[in-house]
Amino acid sequence: MTKRIAVGIVGLLLGLALAPARAQSDAQLDSNPTLFAVLAAMNASGYDADLESATNHALRAGIRQELLARNPPSLARLKAFMRDQRRGDWNSELSRYISFALTSGPPPDFKPKYPADQLPPDAASLEALRPILAEFWAEAGLESLWRAAQPAYDDVIAGYHEPVVNAVLSANMYLRNPTSGMSGRRFQVYVDLLGAPNQVHARSYLDDYYVVMTPSARPRVDEIRHAYLHYLLDPLCIRYQSRLNEKRGLGDFSHASPILAEEYKNDFVLLSGMSLVKAVEARLDHAPQKAEVAMSEGFILTAYFYEALQGYEKQERALRLYLPEMIDAIDLSKEDKRIAKVEFSQKRQDRMVQPKAPSAPVQSEFEKLVEAAEQSYLKRDLDAAKPVYRRVLQSREASKFHAKAYFGLARIAVLERDPELAVELFEKTLESSPEPFEKAWASVYLARLSRAAGEIAGARKHYQSALAVEGGSEAARQAAQKELASLPPDKSP
Repeated sequence: MTKRIAVGIVGLLLGLALAPARAQSDAQLDSNPTLFAVLAAMNASGYDADLESATNHALRAGIRQELLARNPPSLARLKAFMRDQRRGDWNSELSRYISFALTSGPPPDFKPKYPADQLPPDAASLEALRPILAEFWAEAGLESLWRAAQPAYDDVIAGYHEPVVNAVLSANMYLRNPTSGMSGRRFQVYVDLLGAPNQVHARSYLDDYYVVMTPSARPRVDEIRHAYLHYLLDPLCIRYQSRLNEKRGLGDFSHASPILAEEYKNDFVLLSGMSLVKAVEARLDHAPQKAEVAMSEGFILTAYFYEALQGYEKQERALRLYLPEMIDAIDLSKEDKRIAKVEFSQKRQDRMVQPKAPSAPVQSEFEKLVEAAEQSYLKRDLDAAKPVYRRVLQSREASKFHAKAYFGLARIAVLERDPELAVELFEKTLESSPEPFEKAWASVYLARLSRAAGEIAGARKHYQSALAVEGGSEAARQAAQKELASLPPDKSP
């Protein structure tokens, strides 16, 4: 990049400063061999919930029959284990075994994915299943059955792909600047074709959020969006729990609901998080009646959040930055009067999502620093943001956050109209193993800077690099596509 970059750059820099905030979808949609193995073992061992339902996938009966015909030696031990472990109806049992599968590694050994002291109780209670399942995997030839089942999974996943992407994108756009939450977190959706139909199970373990769907007549997209909103919003409520707890006296009203789960009555932050999720759903669907239903179920802050979100929609900050203001604005006296008028429902509405209380995401010192610097940047308090980004860069222990720090300083250089420094810092971003969001946007910025310098070939190369980033920001992809198509012909020799 030559000094020609400075020519005519002022207008471009102002445009770059308004580049879209992070809006990528971190939702992944897939099948899972461990889930397949656990559910195959259940079916071969007598799991017959809704076996006659027309909504079952044909694969369930086919795998069940094939395993019974093969009758491997370990099957008798499996049957005895599941019989002795059984604690309730098959739906309750399925929930336990899904927890076990999600916290277990891949075949053939199915080792735990998390430390023993961090395994959920329902999964830990099935620990003795691991060696039996490993034997069953080998003896029953489950690997070949798993491979043969892939076309069936691919067909179902293909039907989910577009509606799930649209649902997640709508949530991301509404919340503005949503991400996977904290660095390293992920949202994973698994399709399971061997379970009883019409079920959706959600789980949160440390940095991982899972949704497991069994066959249904229609894609359960609303339930996936519901889980995705929890994935994005629960960490925010945990982050601002000190503010929420100042309002926890309102939680006493929820105890009057005969259908509200005890976990919500006993945890005001959890109750607030679900109220916020339901309020966002009502706003997304333009359905105020959904907020009223949530209030009647005992989620007593839904009406407040539904109204407060109108103010959020009229301003420009992301919800993660606006939420503290919403919490602080809760008027205890006003909400007392509002909630006192609620008639609590006597009958619970069916919801297939089975949420677990979220694990509080643990932020490292440097993750907090990057978050603080980002908030200062978004407020355009550049003098506050720069030293924090630099502090991150000065520490070797923070190497995983160096790309974010370089990216932050590069954007500041853009705002301060220093194009040569901006180019240098965006290039350092790309050299520091960035996450997809920073990788895609750094390439878009470099393309724009090259274009301003008249280096069309360089701009084209950077736009193409942005488009090649897997899992990058949808907004970055759209910007790269549109701007690449508008490039003039390359006149370089």
